[in-house]
Amino acid sequence: MSVTPELFIQTRALCKQVALPGNTLNILTDINLTINKGDSVAIVGASGSGKSTLLGLLAGLDVPSSGEIILAGKRIDLLSDDARAELRAKAVGFVFQSFLLLPALTALENVTLPAELAGQPQAVERGKQLLELVGLSARMHFFPAQLSGGEQQRVAIARAFITQPAILFADEPSANLDSATGRKVEDLLFELNQSQGTTLVLVTHNSQLAARCQRQFNMDAGRLVEAHAAARTQELSYAG
Repeated sequence: MSVTPELFIQTRALCKQVALPGNTLNILTDINLTINKGDSVAIVGASGSGKSTLLGLLAGLDVPSSGEIILAGKRIDLLSDDARAELRAKAVGFVFQSFLLLPALTALENVTLPAELAGQPQAVERGKQLLELVGLSARMHFFPAQLSGGEQQRVAIARAFITQPAILFADEPSANLDSATGRKVEDLLFELNQSQGTTLVLVTHNSQLAARCQRQFNMDAGRLVEAHAAARTQELSYAG
């Protein structure tokens, strides 16, 4: 598979299966996807459709049953666990639905940890800048239990950007938040995406959030179709 410099993510014939007693569960089937540098992309689908599984594969958190994945110029389906972890540390940020903050660390310490593990200089100063950017400079020394859900999610977003990743993956980034806080978190994702040129790939069941992205894909029973292609297919079926 050839890759151009602008092409940050690419899959071909990607499949994920899970072996069950007497049966095989097909979670993802023949996923072909290309995402260019700087794109903002939404993957939309119902719970259980396979969208979070796909996000985990694209981020190198899991390996496919078959098919190919290229992330930031590397064929990650051929890499070892350690090599994938090293690539994620250098190129990937991840915003999880459940925040995954370490309770014994302050907001600032949670944000700076990835940069410190990567040996990046001035991690503390960068962490303070990001917390100021997300409106939490006054609460940087608070522990997660002392923060609201929206504040914890903003800490998680600052943490995702601390290493200045080339790619940011977000799994239902506002699902656990009230509508007003969720909107602020979504605005922040796009603001940081645009200011840093980070490629943004998010999973959501929220059609309004998906509409803010440059491209949308629909996931249904493990199969992926780009939204405009699906709409065109529907138009042709009506015309026929």
